[in-house]
Amino acid sequence: MFTGLIADVGEVAEVRATQDGARLVLRSVLTRELQAGDSIAVSGVCLTATSVAEGAFSADVMRQTLGLSSLGYLTAGSLVNLELALRAADRLGGHVVQGHVDGIATVTEVREEGLAARVTVALDPELLRYVVARGSIALDGVSLTVAELGDSHLTVSLIPETRTRTTLGELEAGRLVNVEVDVLAKHLERLLAPVSDAGSPTAAGGRA
Repeated sequence: MFTGLIADVGEVAEVRATQDGARLVLRSVLTRELQAGDSIAVSGVCLTATSVAEGAFSADVMRQTLGLSSLGYLTAGSLVNLELALRAADRLGGHVVQGHVDGIATVTEVREEGLAARVTVALDPELLRYVVARGSIALDGVSLTVAELGDSHLTVSLIPETRTRTTLGELEAGRLVNVEVDVLAKHLERLLAPVSDAGSPTAAGGRA
């Protein structure tokens, strides 16, 4: 589990195609705390470090993950947000982030607004139903608050600290970002589905 608070911006040193997907080699100062077998979030995607050397680590990415996230677009030199897994004694400074990306969103606008930048992304309505204004969302692994919500988009506000310490400071229109919605919303939908079905006309014996 993660919190969406980025610990380092790493650099992709190499992308090797494999039979089952790809192997990423990434440079990061976090290798001082990382061991083979540890979980690490790479731009919001939970991966397992397969090997760790001084200054770099490797991680395998399945084909499905490459297709569902922006990791399939990484090349040597790409920058990625990195976060180590949460320890039981750590502060939960962001929100509960699993590292299970729900989809990819496209940045449609980046607008300066005082000290902050307002970033608008287009998102599939199937995912937008789990998002609420002033709720939490993770973009490229960064825990953010939803500032505005539309029928097919959402807007977040990036403070200078976030722009400096993460890759979100480089966002521009057309950029793809990984999205993970609040897992609590998905659990609630699943738990309440039987109640909703029981109250429907069909479940009560009415006509479909």
